[in-house]
Amino acid sequence: MSDSLEFINKTAVEVVSLLRKEEISPSDLLLCLQDRIDSIDHQVNALPTLCFERAFERANGLEKKPIEERGILAGLPIPIKDLTPVEGILFTSGSTIFKDRIASYSDMSVERIEAEGGIVYAKSNTPEFGAGGNTFNNVFGNTLNPWDLRMSTAGSSGGAAAALASGMAWLAHGSDMGGSLRNPASFCGVVGMRPSPGRIAQGPGLLPFNSLGVQGPMARNVADLELFFDVMTGEDYRDPLSFPKSEISFLETAKSSQKPAKIAFSADFGFMTVDPEVTEICRKAAKKIQNFGLIVEDSCPKLDNVIETFWTLRSHSFAMTMGPLVKDFRNHFKPELLDNIAVGYDLSVDQLGNAETQRGKIYKTMYDFYEDYDLLLVPSTIVPAFPIEQRFVEKCNGKKFNTYVDWMGITFPATLAGCPALSIPVGFTKKGLPVGLQLIGRQKSEAKLLSLAQMIEDIVGKNNLPIDPRPKGFPST
Repeated sequence: MSDSLEFINKTAVEVVSLLRKEEISPSDLLLCLQDRIDSIDHQVNALPTLCFERAFERANGLEKKPIEERGILAGLPIPIKDLTPVEGILFTSGSTIFKDRIASYSDMSVERIEAEGGIVYAKSNTPEFGAGGNTFNNVFGNTLNPWDLRMSTAGSSGGAAAALASGMAWLAHGSDMGGSLRNPASFCGVVGMRPSPGRIAQGPGLLPFNSLGVQGPMARNVADLELFFDVMTGEDYRDPLSFPKSEISFLETAKSSQKPAKIAFSADFGFMTVDPEVTEICRKAAKKIQNFGLIVEDSCPKLDNVIETFWTLRSHSFAMTMGPLVKDFRNHFKPELLDNIAVGYDLSVDQLGNAETQRGKIYKTMYDFYEDYDLLLVPSTIVPAFPIEQRFVEKCNGKKFNTYVDWMGITFPATLAGCPALSIPVGFTKKGLPVGLQLIGRQKSEAKLLSLAQMIEDIVGKNNLPIDPRPKGFPST
């Protein structure tokens, strides 16, 4: 094994420890990543935009500082999703409208990452404007799943998830509206978390009070994710929804976990159709947790009109943010996105009012549910990874979906209710494709959620990552 692969195979926590001991430098890590990306990204297409010249300049500046002034990450390289601007770097949002756009500023989340010693070296691929659960666009093409290069990574943080799984990143930045951190984590066998709105400052944006979309961390395991979450959280007065950083490290809090009183499990959240193999894998994981001595009961909150509510609010948001572009650049939009924006323009005041009212009911129902349970477990996705040429899931187990996002509905309750939720890998299909379990906690309860996620990961086991890309997958063992 080469020195490069030796470091690539280490966890983020291990690599940061080496950085703090000055046993390896940030520049050394960038060289490792260059080798790895040159070797495999032509197969995966996870990181189409590289900025190593900027990264080495940042690394050189950081290496001149005393180790105690290098931040939590101490020089660990980080890729940023291409929906999020990094000053001076190509910022396409996966759209041919912006194929040559260079960001004039950095998002607040990027500023915080860099302030804590993160070094940006790449932008990860995303669907056009992050819309749709399959990472492809007309600027950079398809991102392929390292577990089987014929398959999708889901989306919209598909490039981030693929980079993690294949060893082109130790940690990765992403974002989530309708499962965009959780779905790719499930398809690629990594960990991705959507935090409560306001936990991570973001923007500036056109809709600063809109809480559907949030920034969040991805990693190969829970401890690494906790490390990155410690970096990303905190208040910024430019983001009106942001709130102060926790006084206690999430990584340290998770080490002192207490057993939950009661856990709920639902195979379908009461309203979704789920692939039988996914159901079986998630139920087996719940059984493992129960056999460990924890109380796990079949239960879930009774929620009404989840998909309709999400679709209405999403369409309204898209019409406000992307609608003006359609007037001048209609031919640059994929048809699913055009339809989504058109729905937003056609909404009535009554429809919007009903959606907001329904969202309030969903929030309260989810909040009240946690009076009886510490945690809710449901599948992260209703299907395993599907072929890359399939734009989205049109039907599952005989049920046809109405829109290109309905198949992701099992992630919508956490979004609508503002609950923190993460996906951890819990098994493989017979074709060797990863399956994730979604862990959902009460609003603003990330410390408890991450502590329980650490416990559950220890019970069900971690995936052996990173992997080399596999052209045709492998049989599950």
